[in-house]
Amino acid sequence: MQYAIGPVLYFWPKEELADFYDTIKQSDVNIVYMGETVCNKRREMKVNDWLTLAKELANVGKQVILSTQALLQAPSEIKELERYCDNGEFMVEANDFGAVSLLHQHNLPFVCGSAINIYNKDALAIMLSQGMKRWVMPVELSRQWLSDLLFELPEQMRAQFEVEVFAYGHLPLAYSARCFTARSLNRSKDDCQLCCKDYPNGRQVLSQEGQSVFVLNGIQTQSGQCYNLCNDQSGMEGLVDILRISPEYQRTEQVLSQFKQAALGQKQPLHHEVNGYWHQVPGLEYVE
Repeated sequence: MQYAIGPVLYFWPKEELADFYDTIKQSDVNIVYMGETVCNKRREMKVNDWLTLAKELANVGKQVILSTQALLQAPSEIKELERYCDNGEFMVEANDFGAVSLLHQHNLPFVCGSAINIYNKDALAIMLSQGMKRWVMPVELSRQWLSDLLFELPEQMRAQFEVEVFAYGHLPLAYSARCFTARSLNRSKDDCQLCCKDYPNGRQVLSQEGQSVFVLNGIQTQSGQCYNLCNDQSGMEGLVDILRISPEYQRTEQVLSQFKQAALGQKQPLHHEVNGYWHQVPGLEYVE
């Protein structure tokens, strides 16, 4: 099993991002994703800044993947996407079909991100024909769904791509043209004042009973509870090649250690975390 650090989904200041990736350089994690996937208004990190960080990580032996934005809304964002796709050095994680089209035009291999809804054998075959080399399973699918789907595939087809599963973090559930973080502060999207920076782990939405229902992260809506599959790794053998750990503010090293201990058979105590989707039950539940 390989572990991957996913792209930072939140708006962290440039200096804190640099410090975070300095820490990742020292870790023994195999794969690192980076890039802005949520909102183009988070402009502290330019494309050249991401490429500089990517080269530094590649120089210490990490496999670096550049992740693209999931919802493009302006010509300037398309131009930025083109720069990511035509970087000449690093594989790209496509999070929308615009990126898939560009990468296919340039005959470049890519990772199919979970923001692209791939649920069946026919859809996988189409993505393979476009150049997909790794598939990140949609976050709401279960182990049983994955097992049944892979069982349908001819051996030759299965050998063409890796399977990656989102295994830790607040699940990205939906994207919208609206910015819900700004809206929650009675601001318009155009006058958001970059309020996401005030919520380095997103802004919680509570029910009337005080239960965490969702997390607002700009135009992205996430699960209210943190998803954690560290104690489910024994059931992934033969199905999953890579586990993705989505960075949480000041916790990523601890989480990576937790996963590695659990992989050695040391069950980890979890507090208010969930794994329901993996077990085909409501996502906000935890199954032993």
